Amino acid sequence: MKPFTGRPDIHIRVPGSKSITNRALLIAALAEGTSVLRGVLFSDDSRVFIEALQTVGFEISVDEKQAEAVIHGGGKKIPRDHVSVYVGSAGTAARFLTAMLALSGGCYEMLSSDQMKARPMRPLLEALEQMGALFEYKEEPYSFPFRILGRNQKGGSIHKNSCRSSDMRKVYLNIDESSQFLSALLLSGVICEEGLMVELTGKRDARAYVKISMNMMKEFGCRMEQSAENEYRILPGQSYQGREYQIEPDVSAACYFYAMAAVNGGTALVDHVHPSCMQGDIRFLYTLEEMGCRLEDTDEGICLTGPEPGELRGLDVCMSDFSDQSMTMAAVAIFAGSPVRIQGVGHIRRQESDRIRGIVTELRRLGIRCEEEEDGLLIHPGQIESSNRAPVVVRTYEDHRMAMAFSILGTRQEGIVIDDPLCCRKTYEDYFQVLTNLGLRLQ
Repeated sequence: MKPFTGRPDIHIRVPGSKSITNRALLIAALAEGTSVLRGVLFSDDSRVFIEALQTVGFEISVDEKQAEAVIHGGGKKIPRDHVSVYVGSAGTAARFLTAMLALSGGCYEMLSSDQMKARPMRPLLEALEQMGALFEYKEEPYSFPFRILGRNQKGGSIHKNSCRSSDMRKVYLNIDESSQFLSALLLSGVICEEGLMVELTGKRDARAYVKISMNMMKEFGCRMEQSAENEYRILPGQSYQGREYQIEPDVSAACYFYAMAAVNGGTALVDHVHPSCMQGDIRFLYTLEEMGCRLEDTDEGICLTGPEPGELRGLDVCMSDFSDQSMTMAAVAIFAGSPVRIQGVGHIRRQESDRIRGIVTELRRLGIRCEEEEDGLLIHPGQIESSNRAPVVVRTYEDHRMAMAFSILGTRQEGIVIDDPLCCRKTYEDYFQVLTNLGLRLQ
């Protein structure tokens, strides 16, 4: 990469949100009637999700140029109940589809990439077992690949609700490793006609993405409630209704461009990103504001202006609710005026890569002092040891967020080489072409 010449003035539109796209795909498949989804993100992950839904029989037509998908819902019924389903490396698809298919009562062979085999699944699978789902593991217990062998409808405990005539199914769930487990159960909980109660048992209190799931369920017509801090209920007899739905822009993707403005003392405006966005990563912008950036919500979107180079402030920040930006913050931290401590992100060790170890390893190779902690890391600002004559290759560990976050360094510092940039196809397939269009020179 070659850095910006001068201070950047970025005005850009990013693809649709991966999180909202995947939730909308699942809800639309389970809805009664047809849904038209607009602003859909088309990436490796979303294509895997769409192909898996088509494999189990849902009729879906897509128009990638218009970023649209039309889905004919099954009304809580899965058209095919004996097929093999491949989820690739898509953690969201893996968890959401597993819950949907296991609760449906069908028999499915669930296959994945090697990367997904190493990612956490046990708490979700154990919760589904409480609800009567039966599994056969082909390699390691509670990991991909496995077979879903139907469902015993009598499984799980029954909660007697004195306010309603129905007996509600109750399960216990730990989300310390991923809040996707809870979203997976809630989104597919409409399949349980008797209703569903989920009680959380762990310590993690990061539920920004769960709030997205709950909001979208209500938007598609499902009544649910959070009856206590750690208790969620889907009321009996609920269903989704097909509708037209506009997907928000991907705030996670937008954060990389805001970070570029922050470290270069420039400006960045991302279309349609506003404080009202329901994605948790919007909090990253307010963290940049604490570090000395200025935010303005315009009609087009939030505009961020970075301080003079060298005037970013260090801070301690808990990023548990927007942990996808841990690597982005690590890149920004190098240019701060004092150390940056990132806390509350121990769970990112078991995502697409061991992200804490990846950050620490690559920063140290760049000559930056960085201390790994149990629940995060401490980064000391410093001078990157690279130049045109002795460039440093940043390894990305097949992790799209490592590639995009560490590209921020190359917008300011000479001698940064990003290994395997095409891993960005997982969520933002033309990311590096977009950087070229912004005026960066890419070799």
